[in-house]
Amino acid sequence: MAWAFATMDCRTSTGAAADENEKMTETKNRRPLTSRNTGWAQGITRALAKTPITPNQVSAFSVMAALLAGLWFAAVAWTDGWGQVAVLLVAGLFVQLRLLCNLFDGMLALEAGRGGPTGAFWNEVPDRVADIAILVGVGLGAGEPSLGWAATALAILVAYLRAFGGSLGQDADYSGPMAKQHRMAAITLAAALGIVLSPWIAPGTVLAFALWVIVLCCVATVARRGMRIHERLAKSG
Repeated sequence: MAWAFATMDCRTSTGAAADENEKMTETKNRRPLTSRNTGWAQGITRALAKTPITPNQVSAFSVMAALLAGLWFAAVAWTDGWGQVAVLLVAGLFVQLRLLCNLFDGMLALEAGRGGPTGAFWNEVPDRVADIAILVGVGLGAGEPSLGWAATALAILVAYLRAFGGSLGQDADYSGPMAKQHRMAAITLAAALGIVLSPWIAPGTVLAFALWVIVLCCVATVARRGMRIHERLAKSG
């Protein structure tokens, strides 16, 4: 009987240690965000933890926000004057809502302990759909759909290299100059500048310029992450 209890305690201890190690690994490989340590973010996370809302549902909502952002950005091509100002404002707000969802799904999963077995899927796939929705929408609004698709392809490649490095056992590489948060900052800034400069410069021109910046900086990010993966493999060999 004593042996059985000792075995049970050992298994419990081992399981707890494994869970703790897994949590430490997940935390180590998270995107570094200073906003996680702010009082408002932690307060909202605590409030969400008291509701039935799951991290996966928050991730799904981020896709809805991104789809709406893309739709409103695309509407720049179908409106003019104050209509363009309005759609840019709404589009920029939905981009920020997408980023807030990205913040709180992770905090709800780890800080609040609400993560589940499918968390890894919901952590990655919705982000890729959201990137496509927003960047393609910006391309349509700029009147440069091919440029929007080019930015989308490069954004996915940037994310792929991070995931590929992780699959090799390397630390997740969130370096820029055009990681996800940088892309969304560039898009939000373009929306704001499109509003401010609209009396002098067509908003579509501002959006097209932002896409060119994203494309060029994504190329630099792909090169940087790719070289880092190669260097780590060479050193490990």
